[in-house]
Amino acid sequence: MYYIPFLGAIALATGTIIQKTVLRKKKINIKLYQNAGFLAITLVMIPLIFLFWQVNSQALELKNILIFVLVIVFSIIANLFVDYSMKWEKVSNLEPAKILEPLFIIFLAIIFSFLISEELYEANLNVIIPALLSGAALILSHIKKHHLKFNKYFLAAIAGSFFFALELIISRLILNFYSPISFYFIRCASVFVLTLIIFKPDYKKINTKLRWKIFGLGIIWVIYRIAIYYGYLHLGVIFTTLMLMLGPLFIYLFAWKFLKEKLDWRNIIAAIVIVGSILYAILV
Repeated sequence: MYYIPFLGAIALATGTIIQKTVLRKKKINIKLYQNAGFLAITLVMIPLIFLFWQVNSQALELKNILIFVLVIVFSIIANLFVDYSMKWEKVSNLEPAKILEPLFIIFLAIIFSFLISEELYEANLNVIIPALLSGAALILSHIKKHHLKFNKYFLAAIAGSFFFALELIISRLILNFYSPISFYFIRCASVFVLTLIIFKPDYKKINTKLRWKIFGLGIIWVIYRIAIYYGYLHLGVIFTTLMLMLGPLFIYLFAWKFLKEKLDWRNIIAAIVIVGSILYAILV
């Protein structure tokens, strides 16, 4: 089962690079992109729900419906912040802000484990300590003085990371009542319908090539999120987050391989720390 979050990390890196190429198009604003993106995800998942649909009766309890509503609201907010930052700022400049998401998830999981449920949010030091070490190594590897531009785009990326973390943490409260595919389908279909009503996007601005690219992104984000939900259910929130910390490292690896960008020694050290932490968490 460990390979599933690993695939999620690769999907995260791939999706981030492609997402930037779409958002930098002048005619694509963030509201149009968000709605089109969630439409693509919904269309990708329609065939899957016929095979993997599962919603337990507990999901229909009022408190659990309200939690799902919060998931949808936080998802819209998080995506708007992240899309806004990525449209107007370089990905490399945003990485120190984007990689705060795993640390936000870990800290929120620790808080929720004490306040709500230790069973849902593991409070195991054998996982927490390696995860925190990996998070620290990841942040230190990305911090470069000339990259730390605390402008509105950088702050938006931080806000997006926090709301994504919050969304994922509260999702765990109700995730047991769904299959991962059912949960993600309902989430994304709801976001699509709401943003369609609120934003009233003009799809004429998206040419055929961009439509296929956004559809491909939909496939990638489905793989990424299903990997997260599956990991949360079977491997734990913090361990899954630890595995997904490989995602930013894959971004640099892909940039080195395909864009001929030079690897920084700090990224190599961070990779060693994260891989070592994952092996420790698996073996101990």
